[in-house]
Amino acid sequence: MDQSEILIAICGMAVVTCLPRILPALFLSGRRLHPAIARWLGFVPATVLAALLAPGLLCPEQKLMISFDNIFLVAAVPAFAAALFLKNFFATVAVGMGVVALARYFF
Repeated sequence: MDQSEILIAICGMAVVTCLPRILPALFLSGRRLHPAIARWLGFVPATVLAALLAPGLLCPEQKLMISFDNIFLVAAVPAFAAALFLKNFFATVAVGMGVVALARYFF
């Protein structure tokens, strides 16, 4: 693969990555969405985050592990509590990472 093919591939990937972000912004700018659609879109970030986290929490070794041996699932409980009470993303991440680090150190 020569340099020109690599450059064409990079440009193509940039276009494919940017279009889904730019087109909705262009078409929806200055328009008001129906309240039901706006409310539905408000759930998208939480849904995507759950879809990203669930496999790592429930299947850390490519098999379902719902037990106290799964330190990631155990660490999710205090991290979830920190998220509820502190409402701070960085504190939530720090609590989760801290619990995993302590569990790995002591167990």
